[in-house]
Amino acid sequence: MIDRSEEFLPPAAIARLEPEEADALLDRLEARVPTHPTLLPIPSADAPALVFGDTHGDLPSVEAVLEEWHQGPTDQILIGLGDYVDRTPPDVPNGSVLNALYLLQWAARFPERVILLTGNHELARQIPVVPSDLPAEIDDLWGPGIERQLRIAHLLERGPLAAYTESGVFLAHAGFPRRRPRGDWTKAFDRPSEETVAEVVWADCGASESRRRVVRAFTEADLDRFLADSSLVGLLRGHDPDLTGRRVFHDRCLTLHTTRYFAEYGGVLAARVPLGARLASLADVALVPLTPAAPTTE
Repeated sequence: MIDRSEEFLPPAAIARLEPEEADALLDRLEARVPTHPTLLPIPSADAPALVFGDTHGDLPSVEAVLEEWHQGPTDQILIGLGDYVDRTPPDVPNGSVLNALYLLQWAARFPERVILLTGNHELARQIPVVPSDLPAEIDDLWGPGIERQLRIAHLLERGPLAAYTESGVFLAHAGFPRRRPRGDWTKAFDRPSEETVAEVVWADCGASESRRRVVRAFTEADLDRFLADSSLVGLLRGHDPDLTGRRVFHDRCLTLHTTRYFAEYGGVLAARVPLGARLASLADVALVPLTPAAPTTE
């Protein structure tokens, strides 16, 4: 068996691992992937952050994001908005598990520069999701059993529930807490309730046609109150495909998807978020259209 204890494995190599080798990779990730606070502050910086939306196992889109990131400044941070798994495109076999382990390796290699927020599909142990492709993909690659599923789930849960930048952007998979303690909005993330978690990772935007009904869709008035309480300027999110690339609620809410699965709505998009000067609105956040290459087997 090949010693892969220190090797950075591309997705095609992960797919060829024997079960014992997959366990060794999980050992290494468990030792190195950081456990972030529930709410992560992003400090001021000269280089903008590169932010990507839902990828859902679409490795070609993730490779396009990484290529864009590698072309940027060496200190540029990369932020994912959650939903790295499930809804795997049919031309990417077992793409959810490969995407998760590939991105987790980057988080382990650059713990200060790669931040993987949790989405509703990463928190499926708390609130079940449909579809849920990840367990079957793990079984397909390395045989049936719950242990590897739990290990990968726990690794994905190490990401922050949300983040915010000094330049004024709140980043979350879907929404924001609507019941906040008086005086300090960040305390809503201290041991967040199930309702708060649902509002952050499950809430539909009122401008979207989606209605999952796990929690009430947030309105422009809801967002205005949150931004006033937090002194932030806008919400950058994923979750609702039909809003991809659209700035709604007077440039205070912008949605990204970074997967070919939902490309029909607005393309495969990332965004650059300035981290230096204070933003006026999300109109100051530049969209980055990506062109994923065709999937390969090697």
